[in-house]
Amino acid sequence: MAEQQHEVRRAPGTTTIAPGVLVRIAQLAAISVPGVSSLAPVPGGVNRLFRSGSSDGVRVDVDDNRVSTDLFLTLSHGVDARKVSRDVQRAVARAIEDMVGMQVECIDVHIQEIDFEQPGGGE
Repeated sequence: MAEQQHEVRRAPGTTTIAPGVLVRIAQLAAISVPGVSSLAPVPGGVNRLFRSGSSDGVRVDVDDNRVSTDLFLTLSHGVDARKVSRDVQRAVARAIEDMVGMQVECIDVHIQEIDFEQPGGGE
């Protein structure tokens, strides 16, 4: 009986995170990394429109509270693509883990384009 009195009571209910929330977290974290010019469209045509965890630049899959993410990026001209990709992976993983407490299984970065436009509109 004494053991039952020391039990910590949790509030009833659950918390669920919509796939769109994970997509938005990944988008904001990725675009904040220096060297990322913008998000690129997720390939897949019409099929991508019917996926709940897919939006411009990001595709998210959740399996057993573990998140896998594909990021489709346009990088700025002249950056080290490997370094920027690693920085994006770290930033997105940290953001998802810190904000929603879910484990990140993998983050795949797909560089779709390089932005050759100069700041200020000139080429």
